[in-house]
Amino acid sequence: VTVEDFEVVCRGLYRALCIREKNMQQSLQRFPKTPSQYLRAIEGEPWKPSDVGPVFTPPVKDGQDPFDTGDLPEDLGYHVQMKDGIVYVYADKAAAERNEPKNLPYPSLEHFIDDMNFLLVLIAQGPVKTYTHRRLKFLSSKFQVHEMLNEMDEMKELKNNPHRDFYNCRKVDTHIHAAACMNQKHLLRFIKKSYCVDADRVVYDAKGKQLTLKQLFQQLKLHPYDLTVDSLDVHAGRQTFQRFDKFNDKYNPVGASELRDLYLKTENAINGEYFATIIKEVGSDLEDAKYQHTEPRLSIYGRSPEEWAKLANWFNNHRVYSPNMKWMIQVPRIYDVFRSKNFLPHFGKMLEYIFVPVFEATINPQAHKELSVFLRHITGFDSVDDESKHSGHMFSTKSPKPEEWTSQKNPSYTYYIYYMYANILVLNNLRRQRGMNTFLFRPHCGEAGAITHLLAAFMTADNISHGLNLKKVRGAGCQEQPRHSRAGEVLTAASELCWQRLLTPNPALQEPLMEEYAIAAQVFKLSTCDMCEIARNSVLQCGLSHEEKVKFLGENYKEDGPDGNDIRKTNVAQIRVAYRYETWCYELNLIAEGLKNE
Repeated sequence: VTVEDFEVVCRGLYRALCIREKNMQQSLQRFPKTPSQYLRAIEGEPWKPSDVGPVFTPPVKDGQDPFDTGDLPEDLGYHVQMKDGIVYVYADKAAAERNEPKNLPYPSLEHFIDDMNFLLVLIAQGPVKTYTHRRLKFLSSKFQVHEMLNEMDEMKELKNNPHRDFYNCRKVDTHIHAAACMNQKHLLRFIKKSYCVDADRVVYDAKGKQLTLKQLFQQLKLHPYDLTVDSLDVHAGRQTFQRFDKFNDKYNPVGASELRDLYLKTENAINGEYFATIIKEVGSDLEDAKYQHTEPRLSIYGRSPEEWAKLANWFNNHRVYSPNMKWMIQVPRIYDVFRSKNFLPHFGKMLEYIFVPVFEATINPQAHKELSVFLRHITGFDSVDDESKHSGHMFSTKSPKPEEWTSQKNPSYTYYIYYMYANILVLNNLRRQRGMNTFLFRPHCGEAGAITHLLAAFMTADNISHGLNLKKVRGAGCQEQPRHSRAGEVLTAASELCWQRLLTPNPALQEPLMEEYAIAAQVFKLSTCDMCEIARNSVLQCGLSHEEKVKFLGENYKEDGPDGNDIRKTNVAQIRVAYRYETWCYELNLIAEGLKNE
């Protein structure tokens, strides 16, 4: 690469990192210390440690009730109102009429679009494509050389580490849906048990006609005794290859939506009792396993203003708590479905139903006790749906505002992502002022669809799930930007391989998370050190509290490089962590070198 091209690339990557740093800090999400230090050095400014970042709920102490409402802050009585798709907070209604919002950071659509356009131009530049493609090929080869030279030394380090191995180092399933958090044998066993106990219990309301569990199975022409793992058909396999619709159908046991409503939903004739019981059983299994944690997603659709209250009521009434579980909220991108059925007048109303209840519970927790308790256990928001669906809309400053989006067409992925990020930004700053926990934005991204999805997430998301399309745009700079800033990416081996590639599911009935690791080790030929490194990264990326991460990773886990790795807790070789850190610093230093003449 010529000197001129190298300088062009370094200027672009420097600005890309600055964009991400700015957005992460504004929204109280994470940006690592090392690239921040390099950016300040490039600017000739002294680096100062920042206390800006996410706030997580501390772990529940022994004897403490996780559903206690006694320590909720006082109500403030502020007024909230959505304007141009973003919730604004006012002292009262009079202040809203005068357009005098409270002193909170509010995002700028113009700045976001400018930054987005810059990144689109950047990844299309010839010098950037050449440079990033060659650097990534070089880094891939460099790691292979590292493995050849140091594999035995890494193994020696691990063998000399007493007590700790892969099975008793902490690992977090950071990408799991609550409706799929149990394995298929667990679900089958629960269905059969519920039939034995509750056969004559009224469990289903079919258009005003109440059915007992026995009548429901008779209507479906099924008997639980005859059900098998195969007939249940909830395991993704060859048939789901590149088929999101079939992948979604796997959530219907025996292909019957009635059983999904009864066993895997929070709102039904028995108020989600079966679903809560299954989840609590999964939580109990995790506590028995001790070293595994999970972050299940529950859905908020934005279909009605009562959704949050109903979900919080389900959570509190059934006491769905486990110390090994943290919760996330997923928002399906299905506005077009609700609009076609006239559930919503415009897209702004969907955003209002998703965010206004959370703002109101933050401002007046005493008036929304159940929701305030539920929000303590939430660590982040996710955005989900089929990314391959093309909206035909390019997000720009000329795009209709959410209140003006009355079309039955779905907005683009970037449109969804921006307005979710914008509201989370305001919400996080408000909650931090109130001494409450904040939320990370962790959308599904890069599973399919356009490259703009990855760019939007790079600008707004703490980390993403999937990111498979990064492989397809290897030379377009899209991989280079997250690598420099350590933007996290979550891959679930079984899901990715069944959805995107062909894989025969592991027939062994074992713990779901350990099955994921077993599949990954088999397919990608991972060593023990690789597996422990992935496990450590899962803990770093997840929404566990600072106190829990200190316990699981060591006191200095926030430090980058070997100083932040306690091999006694993580079982990750210091040689491996040193290699990662030195390589990272070398790449950041290259950018600094390219800007010396600026």
